[in-house]
Amino acid sequence: MDIAIVTGVSHPKGIGASICRRLSKNGVDIFFTHWQADKYWPNLFADEIRDKGVRCKSLEINLGDKQAADTLINQVVLHLGSPTILVNNAAYSSLDGYQKLNADILDRHYEVNVRAVCLLSVEFAKQLEGSTIRRGRIINLTSGQAQGPMLNELAYAASKGAITAFTLTLSAELAHLGITVNAVNPGPTDTGWMTDEIKGELTTKFPMGRVGQPEDAARLVAFLASEEAGWITGQVINSEGGFLRK
Repeated sequence: MDIAIVTGVSHPKGIGASICRRLSKNGVDIFFTHWQADKYWPNLFADEIRDKGVRCKSLEINLGDKQAADTLINQVVLHLGSPTILVNNAAYSSLDGYQKLNADILDRHYEVNVRAVCLLSVEFAKQLEGSTIRRGRIINLTSGQAQGPMLNELAYAASKGAITAFTLTLSAELAHLGITVNAVNPGPTDTGWMTDEIKGELTTKFPMGRVGQPEDAARLVAFLASEEAGWITGQVINSEGGFLRK
């Protein structure tokens, strides 16, 4: 049975929570991370996932910590076993722009969006290499930074761009282990942050007449995590519903 790590699952309407629900529906055991979530929500959500007939554990962890990758992998192996699916969903984001950007802002984005993803991915691969399992999936979440400018998000766009480059090269390094590495750009997604005004403005840019939903991203992630996606690696899939940037 597959065991999935899903990072950045800190509220019920997020992409991370939808990914957990979709994977558990497919019979995958779940280990999710959260940070600064409402006090009781992680336990309630774990119960929701267990109700689908799979095992579920969680860990509150600051992925910006240098030892976070080792700590997380060790906890997953201890409580569930060797993970076979890694979804790097957690992200740090703040508005900046060229007049505000400084070293501290860059460092905060780098710690979570780049360093944590890179280290967690390689630790995941190394533990699989040391096991008898010859199949694995790494799925990174990006943000369309290569599709057009992201004004006032210089640090965020740069950090997510680094993960695009990392995805391609890591996929080549891990192919011999049967581990695929891909990235998903879900486009603007209504995870609770959109005001009615923002949603209305964005809706006009989607030819399908609606904004993206967390379930849209979750379905694609679940496919990339499946056996059927074994021939797809090194790809960034822009699943944006035809979002028009102009």
